Amino acid sequence: MRQNWPEALWLVRHGQSQGNVARDAADEAGLHEIDIDVRDVDVPLSDLGHSQAEATGRWFAALPAAARPEVILTSPYLRARQTAEAICKAGGMSGPVKLVIDERLREREFGIFDRLTTLGIRDKFPEEAAHRSKLGKFYHRPPGGESWADVILRLRSAMNTINLHYCDRRVLIVCHQVVVLCMRYILEELTEEQILAIDKKAEILNCGIVRYDFEPDATGVCVPKLEVWNHGAPLEAEGAAKTAEPDAMTGTR
Repeated sequence: MRQNWPEALWLVRHGQSQGNVARDAADEAGLHEIDIDVRDVDVPLSDLGHSQAEATGRWFAALPAAARPEVILTSPYLRARQTAEAICKAGGMSGPVKLVIDERLREREFGIFDRLTTLGIRDKFPEEAAHRSKLGKFYHRPPGGESWADVILRLRSAMNTINLHYCDRRVLIVCHQVVVLCMRYILEELTEEQILAIDKKAEILNCGIVRYDFEPDATGVCVPKLEVWNHGAPLEAEGAAKTAEPDAMTGTR
């Protein structure tokens, strides 16, 4: 039976956002709230984030035309769309493409934790913070928000659509830190403990590149193979600083 998979799949986290910068400033000042006055979906890239996105686009453009992505999908969040647009503008795709916006690739929703630092969460919602500590971030769902498991449910649906519509094509997804990690959980069939151990080792770089190839194994079954993980070389080559701040609108991930 034929399996439907892309030829290759890239995952790229968005560049540094103004929310990342505001969160860092709030943490350094010991504040309880992150000073940003727009919806999470409308948070744009910082100046450095734009430079990171442009450098990443040039990195993709330097690949042979037959090796560049053919299809690009993005989270609807502004910082992801700006990153995807910069990659396209720099010639990072194999030809003219339509940017496909898919809401299933959006940032994890933080609910009542939105805009709060870790200190703010502990002060305003001590019982919920204790519950999260006991349950763990993989399954904890802040009221009005999502757990990692919730994100995984929608990403399984997104991956099924990609396999159906873009079988045998080279696909690039521009998204968010937790989305990148949850996609790895899905593609490699990991456990909660395994993906949290990967997460603990290092933050996903802003514009960090992940690549999967899909080749049949000895039995003819196609298995996703991780070829590149959290690659920051394009930023080093372009002289743009590497950053890896946690998600912008909350002190937790």
